[in-house]
Amino acid sequence: MGTVRVDGAKNAVLPIMAASLLAATGETIIEDVPYLTDIQNLADVVKSLGAKAELAVDGRLRLCAERLVSTTAPYELVRKMRASFWVAGPLLARAGHFRIPLPGGCNIGERPVDQHIKGFEALGAHVIIEHGYVEGFVDGRLRGGRVYFDVVSVGATINTMMAAALAEGQTIIENAAKEPEIVDVANYLNKMGAKVRGAGTDVIRIQGVQQLHGVMHTVIPDRIEAGTYMLAAAITRGDVLVEGAIYNHLSPLCAKLREAGVTIEDDIHGIRVRVDGPLHPIDVKTLPHPGFPTDLQAQILAFLATVDGVSIITETLFENRFLHVAEMRRMGVDVKVEGRSAIIEGGALMTGAKVHATDLRAGAALVLAGLVAEGETIVTGLEHIDRGYSDLVGKLRMLGADLIRTDARPPLHLVQAN
Repeated sequence: MGTVRVDGAKNAVLPIMAASLLAATGETIIEDVPYLTDIQNLADVVKSLGAKAELAVDGRLRLCAERLVSTTAPYELVRKMRASFWVAGPLLARAGHFRIPLPGGCNIGERPVDQHIKGFEALGAHVIIEHGYVEGFVDGRLRGGRVYFDVVSVGATINTMMAAALAEGQTIIENAAKEPEIVDVANYLNKMGAKVRGAGTDVIRIQGVQQLHGVMHTVIPDRIEAGTYMLAAAITRGDVLVEGAIYNHLSPLCAKLREAGVTIEDDIHGIRVRVDGPLHPIDVKTLPHPGFPTDLQAQILAFLATVDGVSIITETLFENRFLHVAEMRRMGVDVKVEGRSAIIEGGALMTGAKVHATDLRAGAALVLAGLVAEGETIVTGLEHIDRGYSDLVGKLRMLGADLIRTDARPPLHLVQAN
């Protein structure tokens, strides 16, 4: 049995970094921060606003936003990642203004910011979109209000929750997203002095306070990284303990792997995955949490390509999230896309090929496919993988995989020696 340790959750670290802008006093220390280009990119955004950000080699990220000098985020930084838009809520709450370019990120489909804007307007802000920028104003403090999201949105839930933390009065968010990362952000805000209740349910209540302060916080483990290693164990028919993985955060994946015949054990140290017998095809549908996560769709497709029989994956969240299918076909995977569904005829021999990562999770899926393909697989576009995995190659090698990285990973310039 091999063991692999999971890093802190990227999708918790990023909004917590944005939320640190709410702290008018004190320093924030985030522990167990992964070495990712997304962390670098958002650190560059918060530093452009006047905050300080420094990541130590021990995984501690120090942030201090006592003195903000700007409420406009630069286009050249925001275009790199959608998570940059999370600074809008904290800036609006603390400074009464934000001006942010419409954000970029992975090419997986349309992800409008209309629900973010709906949340801000429910708190009394005036928001306009023109010349490629979103700009928000408020006269004085934001005011607590009630907002019902038309669609479940992780980003809008977090942004509205952060803005409401400093609003006057109570805010109620209905049809809120329930992801574990939202609970982690709420816990962080409460440590800062906020009053947030109900995170993890579809109704969140926030009682606004006058001021927040910096604190120390350890983020939750990254459930998507954990799920990727779980699927690596399944695709190779191995036996792996994913150390730090939290079962409740990954119950949809655990249920589907069990349905396929994989043995899953909720260990005190994490989740153990092994294959003891025959596997079966399954159907998977991505849904908002607690449904099956879209960020594991590409990886489970790679696994199902190795299981005899017909499996069907239906993607309900993003319309462009089957871009990896064309690359997997180059490796011999028998898969076709019909509308929002991918139909996989599993069991065909996979052969090594040169393939390109079209986005973060597609890149991870191609690496998983390469673990079992006959011959050599070359994966390009590693800059996508670097956005979400601190050392995918090194960790898989520790589990016995035969792979190497031929290029040097660019260093993060906010990393300090101590």
